[in-house]
Amino acid sequence: MGSILRFRKLCFLEPVKCSDLSEKKAPIKFDDEKKSFEIPKIENKDKGLLEEKKRKKRPNKEWRCIDSCCWVIGYICTIWWLLLFLFHCLPANLPGLKVPEPPGTRLQREGLTALHPVVIVPGIVTGGLELWEGRPCSEGLFRRRLWGGSFTEIFRRPMCWLEHLSLDNETGLDPPGIRVRAVPGLVAADYFAPGYFVWAILIENLARIGYEGKNMYMAAYDWRLSFQNTEVRDQTLSRLKSKIELMYVTNGNKKVVVVPHSMGVIYFLHFLKWVEAPPPMGGGGDPGWCAKHIKAIMNIGPAFLGVPKAVGNILSAESKDVAFIRAMAPGLLDSEILGLQTLQHVMRVSRTWDSVISLIPKGGETIWGNLDWSPEEHHVCDSAKKKYQQAFDNNGNNSDSRTRFQIQEPTKYGRIISFGKLVSDLPSSQLPTLDSKKQEFMRNHSTSNSNAACRGVWTEYDEMSRENIRRIAENKAYTMKSLLDLLRVIAPKMMKRAEAHFSHGIAENLDDPKYNHYKYWSNPLETKLPDAPDMEIYCLYGVGIPTERSYVYKQSPSVRCNSIPFQIDSSADGSDNSCLKGGVYFVDGDESVPVLSAGYMCAKGWRGKTRFNPSGISTYTREYKHKAPANFLEGRGSESGAHVDIMGNVALIEDVLRVAAGASGSELGRDRIYSDIMKMSKKINIRL
Repeated sequence: MGSILRFRKLCFLEPVKCSDLSEKKAPIKFDDEKKSFEIPKIENKDKGLLEEKKRKKRPNKEWRCIDSCCWVIGYICTIWWLLLFLFHCLPANLPGLKVPEPPGTRLQREGLTALHPVVIVPGIVTGGLELWEGRPCSEGLFRRRLWGGSFTEIFRRPMCWLEHLSLDNETGLDPPGIRVRAVPGLVAADYFAPGYFVWAILIENLARIGYEGKNMYMAAYDWRLSFQNTEVRDQTLSRLKSKIELMYVTNGNKKVVVVPHSMGVIYFLHFLKWVEAPPPMGGGGDPGWCAKHIKAIMNIGPAFLGVPKAVGNILSAESKDVAFIRAMAPGLLDSEILGLQTLQHVMRVSRTWDSVISLIPKGGETIWGNLDWSPEEHHVCDSAKKKYQQAFDNNGNNSDSRTRFQIQEPTKYGRIISFGKLVSDLPSSQLPTLDSKKQEFMRNHSTSNSNAACRGVWTEYDEMSRENIRRIAENKAYTMKSLLDLLRVIAPKMMKRAEAHFSHGIAENLDDPKYNHYKYWSNPLETKLPDAPDMEIYCLYGVGIPTERSYVYKQSPSVRCNSIPFQIDSSADGSDNSCLKGGVYFVDGDESVPVLSAGYMCAKGWRGKTRFNPSGISTYTREYKHKAPANFLEGRGSESGAHVDIMGNVALIEDVLRVAAGASGSELGRDRIYSDIMKMSKKINIRL
């Protein structure tokens, strides 16, 4: 370092200006004896004046935005580590610092012990993925985690990392020369990243009442693949069947309790049909396999009927958080100057994941509503609830309060996508209709590559003309009926490939032989539950958190190559009573899955003997009201209802432990409902 500084001093040239000081400069003499020039020294007085003048002329260092950001991050990290240090140094018995007793310890003291083997099924994104074979750029990453770890490779070699997480756009399987596989064992999804738990808290509490590797299993799978392709490529479903049979035999013929989460819920629903279906499409189990081996299925944060977030992901690689970042820092995520184009890369990779299609809302307009109606149309957001409650307390008159604070027009949630805030509120009679030309365009879309000069195809939008993009925005509002046609236009390759594996309708006749195909098995509205009357099904999910339901979009101003032509209109906001914030309409849910998707099947679709539940399997709806952490040191909270944080919810953990130890739904107290799921279910007119 010192040599570098000396080199810089030698190379630094400073222009010399004439000084107005009357300085006496001694001449430079040549010394014959030393054979060198003798340079006279500057007097101390003159030297001090010169240095002072140099300091005055030295320009002040410009304070850049990046400097401010670094200082802010530094301050935050310092304060965090200081608080953490104080937290561990202070006595644990101080008020507010005492760590609550884990539910597993308390229940173990009450006499609960491990009884039924437990199988955990993780959801999308939360499971780890590791590299088994890769391109030359992945040197040194063999069996290292590409997903679900430290994520350091994102910064070291981002393009290589994205390439290895992508699947083949034609087959939905591995690209040539690349093999990425699910991490096996309980470590597959205990933590998503260092310090960010997923299943770790539940696993720890199960261990406190006696569970270990012999009676607890993580059914890890590659969540990027379609459900049937996990069997085709990795035989994941066969290994899950064998593991359940082994745990059943080695644990005294005790039935298994299955605990799936999020997308893992519909993955296991697919397994229930696969395991009893005849080969080669199915697992070849007996018709009574599920009744023999499974005691209960405790679905956490279930996405039975899909999530609207999946629509935003396919349309523009956005959610409310991404739209907020775009509003705060326009152009940052897809900046051409910086060369980031983050959203384009996200879209390019995620459109190769068939599992994303499994999360598109199911049931069409019957479940999710049309242009004028939706099951949640009278939902009142938090701010309005508070005002209503205050008015009710002050006036003591329910009718007066309702008159004063009632929402005049029901929110039209059935319009999943609206181009413009005005369109999201207009009566359907004032909306532009789909004429024959537009319908023909939506049904029979032929690509018109207007961006032939673009280098490489980042997204399928590059294959569309600007005229076709303009027509999409002109249609103004899309319900779930027309949205599928829209997705087939903007993502034709993805939809063609994925729709061979998934379906999103409602079956008219479940005895039709076509429903024996695996594409229907993960849709609870197009398949029957197994003949297992003693089995129990639980829907366990959080409520009380604003959850994305529908979106207000606009055309992106960018017309350059590789751009995404649509984006959430983050400037679209409603009134104080409105559920529209930053271009997103919110309803009740767990932040990711609306109550309608999480609770409808247990509340109505499977309740009692229905055509979807012919054997009358008992279903229970258990909701957990969200409560934010009381202070900074509580972390993510022990009463959270958020989609992932609920895995640390004490009440949920206790319910899972009690069922695993032998309790039934009636012993838990049957249903526990805080939301309007029962009212919403009654509004849905579906033949049961």
